[in-house]
Amino acid sequence: MHVKSYSQYRKTAHYNVTHRRRQNFYALPTTQWQMLAAPPFNLLSNFDRVDDAIDANAELASEMLNTALASFGIDDTKSSTERETPESSMFGSAEEGAQRLVDWRDAAKPSDIDKARSTIRQLYRDWSHDGAAERKACYDPVIQDVVRAFWHFPSKHDIRILVPGAGLGRLVFELCRRGYTVEGNEISYHQLIASNWVLNHTITGQQFDLYPFALDFSNVISREHQLKKVKVPDVYPGSALEDVFGKTSANAADRMSMTAADFLLLYGDEDHKDMFNAVVTVYFIDTAPNLIRYIETIRNCLRDGGFWINSGPLLWHFADRAPSEEHHSKMVEVPCAKTGIAEPGGFELSDEEVLILVEKMGFDIEKHEIRNDGLGYIQNPESMLQNVYRTSHWIAKKRARF
Repeated sequence: MHVKSYSQYRKTAHYNVTHRRRQNFYALPTTQWQMLAAPPFNLLSNFDRVDDAIDANAELASEMLNTALASFGIDDTKSSTERETPESSMFGSAEEGAQRLVDWRDAAKPSDIDKARSTIRQLYRDWSHDGAAERKACYDPVIQDVVRAFWHFPSKHDIRILVPGAGLGRLVFELCRRGYTVEGNEISYHQLIASNWVLNHTITGQQFDLYPFALDFSNVISREHQLKKVKVPDVYPGSALEDVFGKTSANAADRMSMTAADFLLLYGDEDHKDMFNAVVTVYFIDTAPNLIRYIETIRNCLRDGGFWINSGPLLWHFADRAPSEEHHSKMVEVPCAKTGIAEPGGFELSDEEVLILVEKMGFDIEKHEIRNDGLGYIQNPESMLQNVYRTSHWIAKKRARF
């Protein structure tokens, strides 16, 4: 279960980050480590400060863990054999939840621990004041597109917007905050656990301390940069939405929602056909092994004349995925069963080719630009290494009766 990785954040971070460094430090010749332990280096004291930062981050992990256990219907006071079947929640049906009732205290996979660590760090980008520059670069242009596209509609809440790959939910929140009816979709349980916590279970702005760069020891100019503290969330989502919808929680629930499912399987069916006025994708389309399937799904759930607004790079996430042995051995040209993002096959296109494909599959490109004002992704602005994306930003309109 994915909650295991949050429960083990503290232990694994202390071991992998500071314990191993202390071992290497004391392996130095005595005269060398004594020099580095003394002022002005104070490396041992710095390890202690990093440990304190890990403990602060672990408090966030514990908050998410407790929220997730409650959402899964798991009573932490009971053994795994005594636990009750969970109620249906944003994490799936009761039946699905029951199938997940393994002992979450077991060791998590290294890949899941890495995802939990990355998700906690992502709070810096999406839910801290200091991450506002990154959010402004990637979210503001598409929000402005939505406002311009639907300015003439008499009622914003009649505009239904889908945000696939919603991550920690900040873009969903910002669009909903402007009065639209917004549905986010996310397949990662690590991201869903964090977004559920920050949107539904925080009780005030600036509630928690986060040290987003404490685990980074490379390209550091100053230890103060490494140990920079930010406050999360930068705003209290509950009160911000009350300002828009009033104090009735049902209003916000009707206007902002999140689905936990494979995007292709959920939104490619007949029940979701022609459901949305707009689909907004930010740093999303390059998560597709097969972009054609993404386009088909967006075309299915978008109304005729609706807008697909996109912004992001093309860091194709599955570029190195090898074909499955079963699929490779058959080599038959028949349509494969639709199994979502796990379907076999894949390809990578250039930005020019992406736009040609989008037009070929039933859309008219109304605007396109390569933006040069992009920033990094969860980037320490004080790091000696700066990775910066140039993003492709475009608006496509779905043609009628394609």
